[in-house]
Amino acid sequence: MENADLLLLNAHVLTMDEEFRAFPDGAVAIRGDSILAVGSQTDLHKTIQPHETVDCGGAIVMPALVNAHTHAPMALLRGLADDLRLDVWLLGYMMPVERRFVAPDFVRLGTSLACAEMIRGGVGTLADMYYFEDDVASAVAEAGLRAVCSQTVMKYPTPDSDSYEDALARARAFLVRWKDHTLIVPAVAAHAPYTCTEEILRACAALALEFDVPLHIHLAETAQEAENARKEYGMPEVPYLRNLGVLEAKVIAAHCVYLDEGEMRTLMKAGAGVAHSPTSNLKLASGIAPVTMMLETGLNVGIGTDGAASNNDFDMFEEMRLAALLAKGISGNPVVVPARTALTMATRMGANAIHIGDRTGSLSPGKRADLLLLDLAEVHSSPKFERNPEMVYSRIVYSAKACDVTDLMVNGKWLMRNRALQTLPETELLARASEMALRLDAFLTERESSVLSKLIAIETAAEEESFEMQVKVKLAEDFPLSQRLKAPELEILSDRHYREYDTYFEFSTPDQGRLRYREDQYVGENGEAANARYRLTLTGPTREREFTGAVLLSRSRFQAPATHGLRFYREYFQPAREIEVAKERLRWKIRYRDTEFFVNFDSVSKPALPGRFLEVKARTWSRKDAEDKAGMIVEIVRLLGAEKAAAFREDYVEMAEK
Repeated sequence: MENADLLLLNAHVLTMDEEFRAFPDGAVAIRGDSILAVGSQTDLHKTIQPHETVDCGGAIVMPALVNAHTHAPMALLRGLADDLRLDVWLLGYMMPVERRFVAPDFVRLGTSLACAEMIRGGVGTLADMYYFEDDVASAVAEAGLRAVCSQTVMKYPTPDSDSYEDALARARAFLVRWKDHTLIVPAVAAHAPYTCTEEILRACAALALEFDVPLHIHLAETAQEAENARKEYGMPEVPYLRNLGVLEAKVIAAHCVYLDEGEMRTLMKAGAGVAHSPTSNLKLASGIAPVTMMLETGLNVGIGTDGAASNNDFDMFEEMRLAALLAKGISGNPVVVPARTALTMATRMGANAIHIGDRTGSLSPGKRADLLLLDLAEVHSSPKFERNPEMVYSRIVYSAKACDVTDLMVNGKWLMRNRALQTLPETELLARASEMALRLDAFLTERESSVLSKLIAIETAAEEESFEMQVKVKLAEDFPLSQRLKAPELEILSDRHYREYDTYFEFSTPDQGRLRYREDQYVGENGEAANARYRLTLTGPTREREFTGAVLLSRSRFQAPATHGLRFYREYFQPAREIEVAKERLRWKIRYRDTEFFVNFDSVSKPALPGRFLEVKARTWSRKDAEDKAGMIVEIVRLLGAEKAAAFREDYVEMAEK
């Protein structure tokens, strides 16, 4: 006989292995952190000598659930802003709150709160993506759960990184610190194709390959994202990522609502996993992922809750049920994604999708002892039919609730016994979460008058590069700029002629920034305006410093199409005052030292400013790149013979104010 630490008896055991072996009168033997044997109670009684036995009282014993995509710390943002469009929700509420509040203590509290809920709902493994992921991993490990923890990298400044270089360095340090941990698989998260540059995506893939860890990414979540990708890259997102080498890594692709069949095959051949988040996709009106086709293609599709701010819970039973029902509803076929398949997606297939199927997801000898006990004797699961062995899967997926989980074990350790948490102080966590909610409420109450929030509420606003470098000098009317631009060191890439009419809205508090409404008329060779475009730009207060004669600026910039007239915006934003600027602009896009810059030659008619103004400018997401470009701008001004001209730091609107 073999010795075991624990023998679970009198259980209906569902292994969820490749053969879907089930034992209605079953037992599970555990030694250390792993499963020693699974079988009928009679057989294991004959072969196993346990140190301890547990009578499961006829409960279901099955693998602990796998939450394949979530943002655990966002448990503290549950219910903060609901029934909003994705852009309003994300840019108007989530990101501003995160910039203000997300710090290590916030992340630890939110993660612990999420872990308490997930333990109660039978989740043994989660795939997380957030900021300060080192603190997420610490909180998860302290709770005793298993996780793939992914440190976020994106082109925007984030709560834990001022630039993407900082985020990459943080991700590398995180991978080094947690590699080979018992419970935590560290990973890198390239947030999404549209929030990362090609350089960032390549760097994240290289990092994941170097450490042989997963790469977690949001992919094809909305129709707008998919459409923009085709316009910007000339192809869908999946081939774009393939061309950048991203799919060489162990990819966990979250959402995948708008994939075509070819993209699915590409992901399958690359060994990528998909995390389907039905509730979040429905709540944000992102759409319904084509799960049936994914499964037919051979993709490993797991199920995830996403964050509690967009769900609003971590209930994997609800997600399983929705995954099955939605697939039937959109296909018109009631037999697709049957209950057993949905449960597989939440266990074994989910573990495979996040690339840890070798250690969890099924009750198989040698795998870790990650399991739950489920009580199906409640009124909402009664009565019980047993003529068909498949009926037990239907009871779990279509009838059971998260609250029916009575016990949870991960890595051979009980995290919940008889519905009592063993590793987390639930009452204390709830009290601290309530205190945090009061702080968040106060912050958002104050932000209700925010110009940015109002802008996002009515238009699709996108954040532009964080760093802007420029030099502005005043020149004579007859300064021969077009001739000077023919210097051999400069390459002209394109040129345009515009008439620009700007109306600036200023607000009572300077930290609101300025909102500019621009009518941009393109002027043809005959001097007539050929067409016009209308844009809104919200520019925050300037930071940083003057840099060797050029101005290195760091400020938030959000741009949106202006789909309404000026009168509408005047009434909607109710500015404290308005300033108008009109100018004739000649613009060149040039290349200098393999770097692109814009050169503007402006005549300002409103206010009437004598002479002409030369501007040389560039933008970037990178602080180091900003410093390099600032130095090159000074060199360009010198090449143009304008280094002795009077330099201006002010924008035209500031000149108009004077």
